[in-house]
Amino acid sequence: MYLVKEMPEEERPRERLKQLGPSALSNEELIAIILRTGMKDQSVLELSKKVLYHLESFEDLKKLSIFELMKVDGIKTAKASTLIAAIELGRRLSQTKRTKKEVIKTVKDVYELLSPELSHLEQEHFIAIFLNIKSEVITHETIFIGTIHQTLIHPRELFKTAIKLSAAAIIFVHNHPTGDSTPSKADIEATEGLMSASKLVGIDLIDHVVMGKKEYYSIRERKKYFL
Repeated sequence: MYLVKEMPEEERPRERLKQLGPSALSNEELIAIILRTGMKDQSVLELSKKVLYHLESFEDLKKLSIFELMKVDGIKTAKASTLIAAIELGRRLSQTKRTKKEVIKTVKDVYELLSPELSHLEQEHFIAIFLNIKSEVITHETIFIGTIHQTLIHPRELFKTAIKLSAAAIIFVHNHPTGDSTPSKADIEATEGLMSASKLVGIDLIDHVVMGKKEYYSIRERKKYFL
């Protein structure tokens, strides 16, 4: 039998959480609370630091798999499952729709709406945002996954959904996993085709936004924005 390495009570993450609130805790302390216990000659706080050291950046925690997490010495199935479940719960909470409808007035509004959903993806996702006459978001949906090519865009199906929802306008969005939001030639050609289709069906195509890492590009405005 061995003794688990202890730390002073006032320095323990759970005690600090009770006294100061969750926003005062470091990333290591929050992970330590989820992991609950350490291992032989290693406190839970030291174990949580090992988890973070295993990542290239803190953002990588969002796409960490249970199998990758279990490569960290001291992390077995139970701890890995608990941490992955907590990460997934946080992701779902960030995507929970508010009671008040989102209103899209600027390109930045588009970025803020979809950034939590797209920022960690490693493949291109093409998404349509459907708006009512007040520019409120009716809903948004992923149309397809993969690199955009004009032959893959089917305007009839895209605008069929818009008509079904009685949408007054539509915004198309896709991500560039490389982080560079500069549109490709295929992106621009696809947008031109969609612009023409929107005029035929009488539904305003407000923009096609390309999202990178902390930057986004409005094809309609032909301008890149940085955060």
